Amino acid sequence: MDNIYYSEITRFDDFFQSLKKEYRLFSPALKRAEVSPSADYSYKESKEAEPLLFNPYRLTEPLKTFFTPAAEQIAEYFSSGNKAEEIGKTIVFGVKNCDLIGHKIQDFVFLEGQEVDSLYRVRRENTILVSGDCTDYKPVCHCLAWDVFPYPQAGFDLNISPLNEGYVVEAGSKRGAGLIEQHREYFSQAKESQVLARQKKRESLIYRLRVNLLSQNLVPKNTVQDLVRRGYGLDTWRNYMLTCVECGGCNLICDTCHCFLLADKKKGCHNFKLRAWDSCQYPDFTRVAGGARALKTRSERLRNRFMKKFDFFVDNLDMPACCGCGRCIEVCPGKIDIREVLKDLAKKLNNKP
Repeated sequence: MDNIYYSEITRFDDFFQSLKKEYRLFSPALKRAEVSPSADYSYKESKEAEPLLFNPYRLTEPLKTFFTPAAEQIAEYFSSGNKAEEIGKTIVFGVKNCDLIGHKIQDFVFLEGQEVDSLYRVRRENTILVSGDCTDYKPVCHCLAWDVFPYPQAGFDLNISPLNEGYVVEAGSKRGAGLIEQHREYFSQAKESQVLARQKKRESLIYRLRVNLLSQNLVPKNTVQDLVRRGYGLDTWRNYMLTCVECGGCNLICDTCHCFLLADKKKGCHNFKLRAWDSCQYPDFTRVAGGARALKTRSERLRNRFMKKFDFFVDNLDMPACCGCGRCIEVCPGKIDIREVLKDLAKKLNNKP
């Protein structure tokens, strides 16, 4: 328990305000003025004396937006400057465990390959993640189906767990511990009773989530790779693509999707390289010189998305590229539900969960 602390709400807010002197600080904000059980929260740069707002579940935006922006200029042919040096120190509050688990995919792609993405690496090194326990869930949340708990166990610098009058604060890294040490006046060592209270709150939410998921009859995690492989030729993909409008929302909102497009752009008399998020649901996703496309139909592209998530990453990272956040379900105008697609495969393969 040496790395677990307690801070009263007013003291923690003083800590929150003090961080703004040294860091760019992003924290949750309500997308609408009223608080409701189905309220949406979004990241916002916290200015001046704005207090911390604790979000009960994950925010609308994926965590990847802080490390790989939707579109950015990454190199200029006429410049030898290092853009990485311009990146400042940042703290992100409001991160949930589904974000941390999902972001392992981003780290795998941009840090652990043959080449390391220098911009991503510097942003990672300059960003402190302050996560928080979930205290509620949205109807689309199904993290437990992927063995993702609604509270972080690793991958955070600091994690905050709300109690009635304060927060249990756990340091999960040297950076997190150093941050507390620098601001020790705002924290006391957590009592055993406070740690037990945190555990009871966690167990209570897990119970509620499990009851909710039981009624959904979801496909077991350990069967999913087999389902997408054996279901490769089924009509599930064609049936579900009928409502797909090729907007790419499912890819762009997903914290594990990472495909990007490089393009040359001209500004005045100079050329620069632009990197922008890409989507395997776009018609031109696999278009090459001469116009050929490997994935010509919407059903092929929908299937490709599932194969990448539930076959490729299970083979290469020993985990599916889904954390059960449900963002893709919320954003889809065609109402394509990742849970229902997998259930349809299971039903047709006589492999009912």
